[in-house]
Amino acid sequence: MAGVGCSVRGYFLPLRVARNVVKGSICCLFQQQVRGAKHLNYPRLRNPIWFVRKERTKYEEHLTPENKSFIQEVIHDKYGPPTVIGGISTYKQSPLKLQPMERGSWFPGCRRTGVIARKIGIYPMWLKDGTRVLTTLLQVLDNHVIRYIPPEEFHPPRTSVRNPKSKQQLGCLLVGAESADPQTFTKEYCGLFKDSGVMPTKILGRFLISPEAAVQPGTPLYASHFKPGDYVDVRGKTVYRGFQGVMTRWGFKGGPASHGVTKTHRRPGNIGAGGGKARVWPGQKMPGHMGNRYRILYGLEVLRVNTKYNVIWVKGPAVAGETNSTVYIYDTRLPLRKLKETPHFPTYYPEDDDPLPDDIYSENLHPFTAPTITYEENA
Repeated sequence: MAGVGCSVRGYFLPLRVARNVVKGSICCLFQQQVRGAKHLNYPRLRNPIWFVRKERTKYEEHLTPENKSFIQEVIHDKYGPPTVIGGISTYKQSPLKLQPMERGSWFPGCRRTGVIARKIGIYPMWLKDGTRVLTTLLQVLDNHVIRYIPPEEFHPPRTSVRNPKSKQQLGCLLVGAESADPQTFTKEYCGLFKDSGVMPTKILGRFLISPEAAVQPGTPLYASHFKPGDYVDVRGKTVYRGFQGVMTRWGFKGGPASHGVTKTHRRPGNIGAGGGKARVWPGQKMPGHMGNRYRILYGLEVLRVNTKYNVIWVKGPAVAGETNSTVYIYDTRLPLRKLKETPHFPTYYPEDDDPLPDDIYSENLHPFTAPTITYEENA
């Protein structure tokens, strides 16, 4: 009976030990290391609620100038005439078709909505002590709330692994940016904006919020949603570099330049797949596509807000994405940098608050209009 057993993954185990393996008591013997698991691309289990066909096939309809002008009149009667708001071409809309929602009260730990912005460049600023800092300019597009999904109706694609039966505590707020001509979209895509009463937008974004921070569909969002001194997280898609080698993609040193080296100057070398493994570890650093992945930059300080053109200056030049790329801005999740004072809740309403100045600076930032050198006369 000593030789009775079974083979598990190529290993011969006694029958008594094999039973324990099946029960899972010593399954740690076969637990394999997974390197770089956070970089793996997990499959999406379910498409979001707004995942419908967006673009439609454009045909030559041979419309007369009179018909084209009539179509534009119908669009302007439904969504308002074209105008420029915050330096962006949009339409003067008057939404809020649904019943007004009751506004909640802010409390520490409450999650507000975010905004969709466009990265427009990097600019230097100076603090009051003379320190030069680089900032990234993010222009908030004509954001409008499209839909609010309460927690009991919101079913995310993935549930908690530790507690899969836990109740969903956060709702979902769908925000759109950059209004466009509805003729360029499909009928199904335009149906997402029916209840909000706003014109279909090119960009959609989802933000998980607390039920107390729900915003009425059709409400516009501005750059003054954030105050100077707040800390935000910025999510964007990195610059796509194409297929790159290990030296460009991972920063490998490479091989020697001479002394007998033949055609292995920029190669990765040994990847350590010998021995009992005899395979390539998941997450192994190898050549491949570089960039074109969403990355989040946490805890960026808001130094300046321009309310006229809806521009936000955030500290740091490392926001992911190219110039004119789309980013998503929301309150930071870092525990020590969360909001401690009451912000504009659930968002900034121009009709309720006093008019804001064109430029709002942080306490530590030096305004350009202030004098830089002062002289004192000796008595």
